[in-house]
Amino acid sequence: MKTLKVGIIGFGTVGTGVYKVLQSFPEIKIQKIAVKNINKKRNIENFNYELLTDNPYEIVNNPDIDVVIEVAGGTDPAFDILTTAIKNKKHIVTANKELLAKKGSELFQCAKENNVIILYEAAVAGGIPIIMPIKTILCANKIHKIAAILNGTTNYILTKMAEKELSYETALKQAQELGYAETDPTGDVEGFDATYKLAVLSTISFGKKIDINKIYREGITKIKANDIKSAKELGYTIKLIALGQVLENGEIDVRVHPMLVAKKHLLAKVKNATNSIMLSGYPVGDLVFTGAGAGSEPTASSVVGDLLVLASDLEVTNNPIPLAICRHDEYAEQINIGDTYNEYYIAITAGNHPGVIGLIGTICGQNNINISTIMQKGINEDNTAEIVVITEKSKESDVQNALKDMLKSESIKNIDNLLRVMN
Repeated sequence: MKTLKVGIIGFGTVGTGVYKVLQSFPEIKIQKIAVKNINKKRNIENFNYELLTDNPYEIVNNPDIDVVIEVAGGTDPAFDILTTAIKNKKHIVTANKELLAKKGSELFQCAKENNVIILYEAAVAGGIPIIMPIKTILCANKIHKIAAILNGTTNYILTKMAEKELSYETALKQAQELGYAETDPTGDVEGFDATYKLAVLSTISFGKKIDINKIYREGITKIKANDIKSAKELGYTIKLIALGQVLENGEIDVRVHPMLVAKKHLLAKVKNATNSIMLSGYPVGDLVFTGAGAGSEPTASSVVGDLLVLASDLEVTNNPIPLAICRHDEYAEQINIGDTYNEYYIAITAGNHPGVIGLIGTICGQNNINISTIMQKGINEDNTAEIVVITEKSKESDVQNALKDMLKSESIKNIDNLLRVMN
């Protein structure tokens, strides 16, 4: 194989992992690495500091570089940097899910016009191979549903809340100490990271562009110990689920939010920082991909895998991996969360007096909601009762209206939480 010359933009956890893995592949030559702090000490044996630059344009404008590996993250200045690289006829390998989710349409159009490709296996689930399998061996299928755990940080926190009975705050602190969560964990715990990944995954799975601004997003910060305990008693565990599905009318339902997941469900068994993706399609049926969704070595595995496939194809053609070219020209018709149908978990604080449960049932009935389970959890010192309701499948807008009606009654003190249910 002829030598492929690459530049790396970003030299944090993933970039360092990519560098280390590439030391085993002499046919790949690293020409330059762009970093924020050129004077930072690198924990790499015999590292050549002359490779470093603090100017990424030194890489994308270098005529000797064939491929740009971008693992810095974010959209600014990443979009301009990669657009420049593409216009300079350089192929791109990236792990930047936020950039692809927000600016993918423009990037892929630019790549098409300049006859280069963008590979992004590492952008969705770290070391789990999912992008290329969908584009290649699964291309004979009509995929109609994705149900996934795409964020290891939130899955770790929810696992520890369930298994060790930790509070959200304690579990988050533990995740930060172990390096699973950032000092500012907002991107993970508020569902942004999973939303970016779901946008990318849904686009290639359903064959239409997904507008990230139309994806309903809800994080895990409202999950309390009482919710975890009630879920367990009812035969569920709570997970942050990335859900995408094609409805019978062709509209697409794409959203990220916590769900009570039945313990018999495969996703309920995914613990700690592990990721898992369930695909349903015809004719293949159901498939499950599970593994390390983040981290230096797993993510580097996907980045370098993309690079080696590209290097192999460039040996024989100037138009590598035709199946990797983006051909999605139209946007999906995405439905609003209010038009979705789900089963629901509703946690209510109500006055402890006769007729309250009947009142809840009446309000649900008036809003076209059938109750599957209703359970009183006990009496508080202020003579209020904790009540948990599980509904049958109902329309989201009906459920929201029912909650508003409940709060109009003096008997209902608070709606403590509303979560959707997956059986």
